[in-house]
This record gives sequence, structure tokens and C-alpha cells, in this order.
Amino acid sequence: MRHITRRGFAVAALGAASSLVTVGAAAPADGAPRREMRGMWLATVANLDWPSSTKLQPAAQQRELRAHFDTAVARKLNTVFFQVRPTADALWPSPYEPWAQCLTGQQGRDPGWDPLDFAVREAHRRNLELHAWFNPYRVANHTDPGRLTADHPARRHPDWVLPYGGKLYYNPGLPEVRGFVQDAMFDAVRRYDIDGVHFDDYFYPYPVKGEDFDDDAAFDEFGSGFRGRAAWRRDNIDRLVSEMAARLRDGRGRAGRRVRFGVSPFAVWRNRATDPQGSRTQAGVQTYDDLYADTRRWVREGWLDYLVPQVYWPLGFSAADYAELVPWWARTVNGTGVDLYIGEALYKAGDAQPPAWRDPAEISRHLTFARDYPQVGGHVYFSAKEVARDRAGAMARVVRDHYAAAARS
Repeated sequence: MRHITRRGFAVAALGAASSLVTVGAAAPADGAPRREMRGMWLATVANLDWPSSTKLQPAAQQRELRAHFDTAVARKLNTVFFQVRPTADALWPSPYEPWAQCLTGQQGRDPGWDPLDFAVREAHRRNLELHAWFNPYRVANHTDPGRLTADHPARRHPDWVLPYGGKLYYNPGLPEVRGFVQDAMFDAVRRYDIDGVHFDDYFYPYPVKGEDFDDDAAFDEFGSGFRGRAAWRRDNIDRLVSEMAARLRDGRGRAGRRVRFGVSPFAVWRNRATDPQGSRTQAGVQTYDDLYADTRRWVREGWLDYLVPQVYWPLGFSAADYAELVPWWARTVNGTGVDLYIGEALYKAGDAQPPAWRDPAEISRHLTFARDYPQVGGHVYFSAKEVARDRAGAMARVVRDHYAAAARS
């Protein structure tokens, strides 16, 4: 997710036909109640939430992870989105990618235990769902391939990788890359009793002023027949999402279990000034135009089971008003069978700007507002560390005002 670097949240102004798989979204039986989502993201990239240090022994890492799950239960949540593939590495013994650097401080070093297996078992023991959160294309938060493990796929296939904005990315325009990242992620689906596969908001990277994402060679090879590079890039991401959806529904998870598929995008699909179907916002980033992620299409095509737009602004915020975006997404999912949950910026609670965040009741007001939209099936909070420390008391207020009863499992 872009929470680490998007403190300003990009709301100020910043400088062909395809054959895709169509899959209907799963919907509950007529009259069946939907399970309310009360979730939190547990981020491992750069040790944001867990583990707190790369120097911890396995027993200490396990204690910390249990504590996060215990906090989720204490806050009456029911779902944890656990980041298991932060930078083209893995929190399980993957045959495709090295062990994650966040575990030991050295990418590829065996931590001596299996964090994903442990997380699934501990979450289920507490009646929490565990959704495995993957970042498809980010390779590293630096641009030096020599810092990756010697056998890293990005070093074995240097033609797959592009530097941009101080980071390394797999090139989404290469079909072999798209196939590889799906294989790497699906390995976890086959081997563990996860309840969901979850992508965040990173597809093509967020725009960096003065830099170009240099995919000229791939566009020259694969972009014929499209009305420009933007349409080709969107098709690349559409294919990733539609193919992963079909694969999950056809292959299912371990022991034939149903595994749900969801995405948590940046909340602005397009501004209305750009597209009459867009939201009445003035966001500097639009997922359709800047990340090449046509999130609205994914809902309408039924490729997703759920969507968690990151509506990380307060009520009344002029450039991107919570009170505009929640109804827009409610209309977008209406009648599609795709569940809508709202991503909440708990980490902003207590911030000085915009002034609404100073009030610990702001996020509670979000839940009150969203109740008027039956399409909204719950909320997800960023992030686990903030759920635990609750520096402004905003999470405690949410629990008091809205979560009187324990979450239904």
C-alpha cells in the first residue's frame, strides 16, 4: 500500500480490444446475511507493523504476531490482511522467491519457522479470517539488483525489471512476468488455509514527476492494436486481475476451500472533470489514468469478490470528500455481487492537518455515515500497529460506538 509515502495523499494537482476472462462474482444466497467486515491490515514491508525488528528470534516474532491477533479480537475485529509478499519475496518457504528480508534483515535467510502457516493457525484459532496480502510487481525499495539474493528471479531475468522512482519493479507489460507473479502468489493459495487473496493499490507505480516508466521495448513488442500506451497498460493490469480471479475460482485453495479475491485501490477511479462517470473529486492521482488500474471495470465484470477502496480523507475534505466517495463506490458495486468495504486511515487520526483528523470521533463518524449505504459491508483499518496503540483514541471510539457486540465469525 502507499501508506508509507502518501502522507499528503496526492490530492493536490500533480504536474484495443482484449480477450479477458469474464467470471461472475460470488454472491450470498437470497436472503442470506453478509458477514460484516471488521478488518485491519498487518504490514510487513520495511517492518512497518511486524516484526518490530529483524533481530528478533522466532519465539519473539511469534509473540508479537499473537499480540496483533489478540488486539484484533480485543477491538472486536474479525479479519486480518497479512502482507506475505512485500517485495517479491515471501513469508513462507516459496519455491519461487526468497525468504523476505523483513524477517531476518537478510533476504533469502531462512528464519527457522513458517510465518504464514503460523499466522493462519493463530488467526483461525481466534475465529479471525486471514487474507494473504500480496504486492504483485514491486521488487525492491531501492534500485540496486546486486542487493537481491543471487538466485532472485529479478537477477536471473534482468529483462523483467525496471527502475523507477528509486525502486525496482517487475514490468507488467511482459506476459512471462504476469504468469510468474501469479504462480508465485498461487503457491500460497495451494499450500495454506488462507481465506482470501488481497492486492493493494500498487499496479503500475505511482507517478514520479520528471521520470518515465521505460517500458518502450515491451510496448513495441506487445502493444500493437491498442489505442496508445495507456490502453495497453490498462489491458496488462486487467489481465492480471481477470486471470487471477479465474485461477482462484477454478483451482480453489487447499483442500478445495473457497478463497475470496479482493483489491484495496486508491479510492479515486477518475475525477468527474476527466470522465462524467467519475467522482466529484479533484484528486491528483486517478487509478484509471495514473496506475492503469480500471477498478470500476473489475467490479462491473465481476472479477472481484470484494473491494476495499482506501478512502483516506475526512468528511468534508474538498479535494476528496469521504461523503462523495463512499456513495460513489456504493453506486458502483450496487447489483454486481461484489462486496464493498471501506478502507479507513486510522494512522491519520490525531494529525494536525486537515483539522478534522484532530477529532478522535472522525472515523466513528465515517462508520455512522456509511451505515446509510447498504452496499457498504464493513471497514478495514490501516494498520495493525495503529489499531494497537490507538494514539488518538479513535479506534476505541469506533469500538464503543459501533462494535458493542463481538464480530460474527
